[in-house]
Amino acid sequence: MDIKIVKVPAKKRKLKPADESKLGFGQIFTDHMFTMQYFEGKGWYDPKIAPYKPLALDPAAMCLHYGQLIFEGMKAYWGKDGSIFLFRPVEALKKLVLLEKDWIPRGSGTSLYIRPTMIATETAIGVHPSNAYLFFIIVGPVGAYYPEGFSPTKIYVIEDYVRAAPGGIGFCKAAANYAASLLASQFAIKQGYTQVLWLDAVERKYVEEVGTSNIFFVIKDELITPPLSGSILPGVTRDSVIKLARSWGVKVSERSLSMDEIVAAAADGTMQEAFASGTAAIVSPIGKIAFRGKEYTFQDGGVGNLTRRLYDEILQIQYGEKDDPFGWRIRIP
Repeated sequence: MDIKIVKVPAKKRKLKPADESKLGFGQIFTDHMFTMQYFEGKGWYDPKIAPYKPLALDPAAMCLHYGQLIFEGMKAYWGKDGSIFLFRPVEALKKLVLLEKDWIPRGSGTSLYIRPTMIATETAIGVHPSNAYLFFIIVGPVGAYYPEGFSPTKIYVIEDYVRAAPGGIGFCKAAANYAASLLASQFAIKQGYTQVLWLDAVERKYVEEVGTSNIFFVIKDELITPPLSGSILPGVTRDSVIKLARSWGVKVSERSLSMDEIVAAAADGTMQEAFASGTAAIVSPIGKIAFRGKEYTFQDGGVGNLTRRLYDEILQIQYGEKDDPFGWRIRIP
């Protein structure tokens, strides 16, 4: 692909964050972005890297009316040897990342977050698939996704709302999935919890996802996560956790897990650990779950051994500090 590059003059470039411990997540963006257009019958055209700026959209652009928007997330890291690494990328993204390499933070747990997005841009009112799209990539330095960092989070089980149903779009990173989650998430936050644990849309009894992440439980030395039934995301980090755990000889099951089973395991002491997984947080320990007015504490509210091991292993692979037997890490250039 022949990509046109228009650089921001050195004197007009943004100031980079001076304190990496205060990066937060998703608030800072670099000087450049990638864009490419699509039109039905013409295909993809005009790929370029140019100065980061607001998008110019017609008020009737279909992404603004009918939810035709999807995105992905990934990260770039500085390795200890001075190399730049991508972890299980969906695209090479080399030119944009290399152009913005000075924005990649170097502190432990920090990275350059990469957000590829595609939106429908056809100017039309009337529900139908768009005939035109804009694909763009923006990047920015980030720290921990949750304010707690790697400390255990508190999760609220919601029964009154659902995020996605079988036969819908819950399996992909579509904007509509996240819009559907906001009301319940705000409710949980007001109650003092970090995220919502979603249940299935049919029976409202089987766990599905936690906030924007996949969820795992360790019960009687068995690592359990809900199956990919079409209503949850087939997360890259979820797949990484499963492959790593199985390579260590851990029993891993992708099966339905009801709140009744979780409550029973918490009551009799067989619930050993719980954690969420996702590109942003990698692995995030869960210390407490609230369900029907009662809190259940796991691992005495601390971080479980398997949770810690998975987090450390994935992070070290991402930073190039450990061997990568799975071929997940991509070095650039």
